[in-house]
Amino acid sequence: MTKNVILLVFAALFSFAVKAQTGTIQGKVVSNQNTPINNVNITLVNTNKGTTTNANGDFTLSNLSAGDYTLHVSFVGFKEVNKNITVTNGTLTVPTITLVEGNEELSEIILEGHKNKYLKREASSSLRLQGELIDLPQNVQIISSELLADQQVTSIMDGLTRNVSGVTMLEHWGHFARINMRGFRLPAFRNGFNFLDTWGPLAEDMSIVESVEFVKGPSGFMMAAGEPGGFYNIVTKKPTANRVANITLSGGSFDYLRGAVDLGGKLTDDGSILYRFNAMYQTTDSHRGDENVDRYGFAPALTFNLSDKTSITTELTYDKAESLIGSAYVFAPVTDGYGSLDRDFKFTDTNYPATDIEQVVFYTDFKHQFNKNWDVQAKFNYLRYDQTGNSTWLWSLDSTTGDAVRYVSEWDALSLGKYFQAYVNGKFNTGGISHKVMGGFDFTEKQYWADWADLVVVDTQQPFNIYNPHYDIDVDYNFDRSQNVQDRNGGTPYNGNTVRSFYAQDEIGFLENKIRLTLAGRYTNLSTLGKPDNDKEFTPRVGLSVDILPSFVAYALYDQSFLPQAGRTLSGELVNPVDAVDIEGGLKKTFFDGRLKAALGAYQITKQNIAFSDPADPTGNSVIELGEVQSKGIEFDLQGEILPGLNAVLNYANTNVEITKDQDPNLVGNRVSGHAKHVTNGWFNYNFGEGSKLNGFGASLGYQYQVDRSTWAWAADNQSDLPDYFRMDGALSWKNKKVRVQLNVNNILDEYLYAGANYGSYLYWQSEPGINGRLTVTYNF
Repeated sequence: MTKNVILLVFAALFSFAVKAQTGTIQGKVVSNQNTPINNVNITLVNTNKGTTTNANGDFTLSNLSAGDYTLHVSFVGFKEVNKNITVTNGTLTVPTITLVEGNEELSEIILEGHKNKYLKREASSSLRLQGELIDLPQNVQIISSELLADQQVTSIMDGLTRNVSGVTMLEHWGHFARINMRGFRLPAFRNGFNFLDTWGPLAEDMSIVESVEFVKGPSGFMMAAGEPGGFYNIVTKKPTANRVANITLSGGSFDYLRGAVDLGGKLTDDGSILYRFNAMYQTTDSHRGDENVDRYGFAPALTFNLSDKTSITTELTYDKAESLIGSAYVFAPVTDGYGSLDRDFKFTDTNYPATDIEQVVFYTDFKHQFNKNWDVQAKFNYLRYDQTGNSTWLWSLDSTTGDAVRYVSEWDALSLGKYFQAYVNGKFNTGGISHKVMGGFDFTEKQYWADWADLVVVDTQQPFNIYNPHYDIDVDYNFDRSQNVQDRNGGTPYNGNTVRSFYAQDEIGFLENKIRLTLAGRYTNLSTLGKPDNDKEFTPRVGLSVDILPSFVAYALYDQSFLPQAGRTLSGELVNPVDAVDIEGGLKKTFFDGRLKAALGAYQITKQNIAFSDPADPTGNSVIELGEVQSKGIEFDLQGEILPGLNAVLNYANTNVEITKDQDPNLVGNRVSGHAKHVTNGWFNYNFGEGSKLNGFGASLGYQYQVDRSTWAWAADNQSDLPDYFRMDGALSWKNKKVRVQLNVNNILDEYLYAGANYGSYLYWQSEPGINGRLTVTYNF
């Protein structure tokens, strides 16, 4: 039914597509050494139309009314350029624009009048997409570095999810984030590679991040082994011809101290070698106390511009982190209810040892542009994740007396990942029909070893009473580590898979590209460790995007995906791959000459063989398979500049995930865990501009609101006994050309906020801190 309604709606929209006289400008910007320049400001004078160049120096301005314009090109450190152009119905290609180095600063009209802090019009090249986001037959939301700075997001677990509709972060073990969207866990991508592991990767630190891209819905075609619910993609900071030099120092609640440095620019006068270097160090306690952990990392990167058409970029990211895995959990009798213990209650002992984590990522990409229409890219990525430590959980709990027995289990792990991608993008016309084609090959090889066989019961002398706790118990946490983790248990990895896939796509443009039909297909060969035969499948993709008006687009999409899933049943059997179908459609609109964008969509995802935590295994290490799960929802996203100086992010999602088929008919119709039916978030930032007595000052205010939350664990029978969640945060800032000072206050209302689950015999939850703050100073030198 849903599929038929969507098809009827978009058939009607297709038939009413207008033939307005609009045009497109495209061009390229290079330095006087003929090196492409990234992030150059491109604006049309006396309008609010604007964009920036991509990594190849290319730019596109679409949906322009016919007429005469002045194209203004500006970039810090280069002299500005103005070009008079005439736009007609069709595409105007501007001759290559060369910027000459100088001591020019961006004019105030560019800094103040055209700076849109939160709105990004195009995705990074790692998503393999061509053109503006509004033209795509799906919803992609991008979180900019400016938005990350306004919210003082330092980790993927630090409230970042509030910026995209329907995205929530569930419980975490302390070292990685479990982020859900549309009712399913999102894979963690970095620069287009799927890093998702059973319990990893290490939560991304924002010191290396340029932006975060949330691809909503079907992603099985665009990325190898993608999740049909979507994914988030970390875009790391790349080398740049523009000089970057800043240091950031932060301090805040719970003994929080942090320092970060970001350096970049040219290593050679002609710009043939560019560099970027990021480093950070952070130490912090928790609101529970006596949980000090440190983290540090660095990320050098180099780009070699072999010519104006060929470049190689390579980067290394090293992270060293401590984590008190499981220390955030609090356990209590069901009769007591959630939040029955103090928000700062500590369930682990004060001498509970930290887990040491080391993660190394090596990334290289090669780009070559044959001409303005054709280019090729090849990328390689290697990941090594080492973990030595332990986790803690509840052994037993007397609901009458509150006496608990806790245990700590060894948790050593090693994760290795090898990734390769090669693909071609091209543009050509056949008569009056345009084509944007893409095709390539993906390879992924993952292996994960883990050892949690040994454990020690902490409370051997006397139980730990949750109503009258005593700490500083003398426990020997030294487990046998005489062998490397990959040599234990017979040397067999816990899980692993190899994915090989080929794909091709053609985006066909009709009526001067006002109607865009996407036809695509992917062939996947999946080899799973422990399975004698490979799984093979072809998955098609069909999308339609129609310009109802130059700034108003309707889209519809049908997508299939096929992906491996990690885990074993309690009996030790491997789970099957997931087959999924996504049908969705929606509307996209830009306002105020492109300064504000909005997207409204509806979707239905049907997944086969989805795995959830097994209620019979209290450790959470085993899974069970459900027959068929269906997720339906409505989503709305708004992002950009509402008024001059006032930027906003506003979103809402209605999500419903249920079991639709299963061997046990009693489960059909049951709600699937891991989502809230209603989620809305907002963030508003106002900066006082030139001419104001408060020039340089800014203020932000935001909220997160979740209604009808289901617990995350399947073992909780998907109950909705968690209370609604409401959190408010704010910030004040001041800046000039050299210094930025910002104070953020989180959980302003000092609410007792938590997430958790009901295990039948006991409850557990993780609390967030009460009202807390951070002061950050950034100096540009």
